[in-house]
Amino acid sequence: MSQLMSYVDRRVSVIMNDGRLVVGTLRGLDQMTNIIMQACQERIFSEDDGVEVVNLGLYLIRGDNIAVVGLIDEEADKELDLDALRGEPLTPLTH
Repeated sequence: MSQLMSYVDRRVSVIMNDGRLVVGTLRGLDQMTNIIMQACQERIFSEDDGVEVVNLGLYLIRGDNIAVVGLIDEEADKELDLDALRGEPLTPLTH
């Protein structure tokens, strides 16, 4: 959790156990790794159409649904042409 504290007020990417990918600014977290994100967007991948971006606004993610949290390189992220990206949707994690 101490590593995640250093990500507060920075843009992060979160992959959730159900296969969803969200990007936004990490605003806070608690001891159960529940996180609050601001200006959050879900990115939905498709093999046929580009990446669909769904604005979520302020978003709370429960810690037990988080698989991975990583920092976003904001300059590289701005250069991405999400309409041109193609890829298989992420699949849910299985235990």
